[in-house]
Amino acid sequence: MEIKLFDSELKVMEVLWREGDSTAKHISQVLGEETGWNINTTYTVIKRCIKKGAIARSEPGFLCHALIRKEQVQEAETNELINKVYDGSADKLFAALLGRKKLSAGQIEALKQIVGELDHE
Repeated sequence: MEIKLFDSELKVMEVLWREGDSTAKHISQVLGEETGWNINTTYTVIKRCIKKGAIARSEPGFLCHALIRKEQVQEAETNELINKVYDGSADKLFAALLGRKKLSAGQIEALKQIVGELDHE
């Protein structure tokens, strides 16, 4: 099941992923500080996430629980980027990332490890 989330919905999800189950009021307070949103904006976005199946709501206190993991969203967004911008080729995305030449030695070593692990799967 793939759920497409907009940037505003991802902001709500980020709070849940970072802090765990939270009340809508708490999410609203956090996003008020981080983005300047008012309570109505936050509640509207939370309700959209519930409608999409990304969040479950329970009582008391309009408690919100993330139904999807951050990794699921990251994978879906990465696949969309690869398909939309890199003609479905992960190789092209990888080459573009490496071509930026802003990677530290540690980042390059981490990438080598990831590639090495893929070799052994």
